[in-house]
Amino acid sequence: MATIFKGSAVALSTPFTDSGVNFSELERLIEFQISNGTDALLICGTTGEPSTMTMEEQHDVIKFSVEKTAGRIPVIAGVGGNNTAHVVASAKMAQDLGADALLAVTPYYNKCSNAGLIAHFNAVADSTELPIILYNVPGRTGVNICPAVYQELCCHDRIAGIKEASGNISQIVEVARVTNGKASLYSGNDDHVVPLLSLGGMGVISVVANIMPKYMHNMVMRYLEGDVAAACEMQLALNPLANAMFMEVNPIPVKTAMRLMGFEMGPLRLPLTEMSQANADALRACMQKYGLL
Repeated sequence: MATIFKGSAVALSTPFTDSGVNFSELERLIEFQISNGTDALLICGTTGEPSTMTMEEQHDVIKFSVEKTAGRIPVIAGVGGNNTAHVVASAKMAQDLGADALLAVTPYYNKCSNAGLIAHFNAVADSTELPIILYNVPGRTGVNICPAVYQELCCHDRIAGIKEASGNISQIVEVARVTNGKASLYSGNDDHVVPLLSLGGMGVISVVANIMPKYMHNMVMRYLEGDVAAACEMQLALNPLANAMFMEVNPIPVKTAMRLMGFEMGPLRLPLTEMSQANADALRACMQKYGLL
């Protein structure tokens, strides 16, 4: 299956109002991303707060994003969850709405076995004609996809990508080895982009791209075009900001940062709360050093 994208996909934050989704601001965010070189949009990923959105809201946000993007770049719909039947229904919905690909996280809380992971993801892949990116983020889900499970899953024709956010470089090296050529590898951590590119990765699904889309695109492209030294320099320069984006649980810092830049992001939804004043001040100071404010 063809690569879904090369470069930087933004894990887009969802702008809310007190009563729903701010669609006019969502359109503004989409245009900001496309005009600044982002290579794909991830809608309703973790950064988009889908866990506190209704199914109707998710439906409307995916539909709106597909329509406003109008084929200029791929739209990837986040459909993950811990109820396989629900994920299958979400995958079918996203396909019907015109999404180009799906992102499915490991089932959380249930903490299924390796056999359960394989059965879950195969069931999702069997339910759709869209390519699927597996998302491994054990720090949030309590479940890790080990290399042997990746190796089996990537034999499925529609499992086309891997978003790795385990932070375990030794594991990621082995994942790259056992899946070589079977699925595109993407970094799920902004501070590990160039290391994953060195293993044959195709890019990043990025939180930082919400506020620095052109930088993230350029960093990946410089590496893929052979300017490894420049990409490494950009990665090292980026890491203090990447760390600041996670001084509190994502998406609290990035949504705070986007507000500081003038985007009308609206409230976070409980159980997420506003950033502490001390951390917000530290984030502002960091952003000023990068010329973002």
